[in-house]
Amino acid sequence: MNVKHKLLLCASLVSALMATAPAAHAEKITLMVGGYEKIIYLPAKLAERLGYFKEEGLDVELLNEASGVDAENELLIGAVQGVVGFYDHCIDMQAKGKHIQSVVQFSHAPGEVELVSSKHPQVKSMADLKGKTMGVTGLGSSTNFLTQFLMVKAGVNIGEFTSLPVGAGTTFIAAMQQDKIQAGMTTEPTISRLLKTGEARVLVDLRTLDKTRAALGGTYPAASLYMANAWVEKNKPTVQKLANAFVKTLRYINTHSAAEIASKMPKDFMVGDEAAYVKALDEGKGMFTADGVMPHGGPETVLSVLGAFSKNVKGKTIDLSKTYTTEFVKKAK
Repeated sequence: MNVKHKLLLCASLVSALMATAPAAHAEKITLMVGGYEKIIYLPAKLAERLGYFKEEGLDVELLNEASGVDAENELLIGAVQGVVGFYDHCIDMQAKGKHIQSVVQFSHAPGEVELVSSKHPQVKSMADLKGKTMGVTGLGSSTNFLTQFLMVKAGVNIGEFTSLPVGAGTTFIAAMQQDKIQAGMTTEPTISRLLKTGEARVLVDLRTLDKTRAALGGTYPAASLYMANAWVEKNKPTVQKLANAFVKTLRYINTHSAAEIASKMPKDFMVGDEAAYVKALDEGKGMFTADGVMPHGGPETVLSVLGAFSKNVKGKTIDLSKTYTTEFVKKAK
């Protein structure tokens, strides 16, 4: 082998190593997701699969947690730097003296549904669920918040029904099959799985902006990346990189078909039914914002919803300007 060939071989080896090795100075960030297989939190895994975190020089680890309230707790103790969960936790936490904020707003509708078991055909409205057991992902979770609001709005007091934490997916489905819950708030792909088998039907639909406004009284910012205010203030360059990656992901969602997006996701997220997953994503894609900016009037709607039933929020003065920021998404490339 002559010198020229040796140099070419060495150059090829170096290129291959650079392509496969992680960036030497990639910044490690840990984010907890309240169920990253859920379509409502799709931007988290999609950003990873598209390589957008790496493009920003970030080594992002996504930890999966079935309930948003548990993810919130991990953030508060400093175990993770951010949470992909519902914005309403930012208001709830401020009422408890803790300050966290949405730095990228993924959606302006919850993307969730109150399902009622087909074993209970007499249930025609939320009011008919008085005395029943309602499935939620966790106590203190956003599914619990929304369930409580819808029941109170229907004239049912908090003590007149039971909220049972059953998670999502297989555990939620099993609870409904066994009649441990008569209804429940859940998301895709769990919704489609139960509708396909005829084991449940939709009672309240919060998957689109119009239906959300009808049920909740306005735009309801839901899935987001939220972080502790103090951490954001001290780590603005890192937060900007995360915002860049997520805004780019939201643009991808808004400019690609459901089938194209689904092709980037892990197959196990589809629970053996890719067609149903694509259909659910296609019908629910409109819940996502195009730019990560908090929708106008959204925080006020969330505050109104929480204030209708929550002892934590009622009577408290909430500074909504400290529950979200648009500083980073507006600078995103």
